[in-house]
Amino acid sequence: MGELDEFREAVTAWAAGGPGGPPGELAARLPVRTVVLLEGLSDLAAVEALAAIRGRDLAAEGVCVLPMGGAMSVGRFARLLGPPGLGLRLTGLCDEAERPYYARALERSGAAEPGFFVCAADLEDELIRALGVPRVEEVVRAEGDQRALHTFLRQPAQRGRTSQQQLRRFLGTKKGRKIRYGRLLVEALDPGRIPAPLDDLLTDVLTGR
Repeated sequence: MGELDEFREAVTAWAAGGPGGPPGELAARLPVRTVVLLEGLSDLAAVEALAAIRGRDLAAEGVCVLPMGGAMSVGRFARLLGPPGLGLRLTGLCDEAERPYYARALERSGAAEPGFFVCAADLEDELIRALGVPRVEEVVRAEGDQRALHTFLRQPAQRGRTSQQQLRRFLGTKKGRKIRYGRLLVEALDPGRIPAPLDDLLTDVLTGR
């Protein structure tokens, strides 16, 4: 395990109320300048996939990408990592519905703007819209999940939903599927079709604005 992984685990444990104080010693030893706060592991997979496509090593550039395990944790992480705590620069992704929670957390922590980049519904929705339903279905077929998708679409609950809504729901129906497709959908994108929130986030953290 690398030092940045240790730092990520120490931050997560402290924010969850674990033993010990803030991981300041690790932070002082590592060249971390920015922490990217994400809701979960599927967002992490997408961010890391896009960074890899662009040939960037986030850790080497002082960027720690940290899934919080839920949007409601943003206040604790902002207090620990922002100006009241370790004094690191904060950024990340959030969903439109959760924007008020993030705005309050940033304001209370004294974190600098621009803050967080906002997805309309969530990142999966942004990726599906950017790719288009036919291309997403191609990715699903290539992964051998076509039968599972057809079974899912026959469920009564899916009637009346758009194809985009159905695909978004499908990605969340099995443990680990959202994480896997977070990477796969990014890798399937044309360079000029990266969803704006994800593209803007990577540009922001890699230029240090």
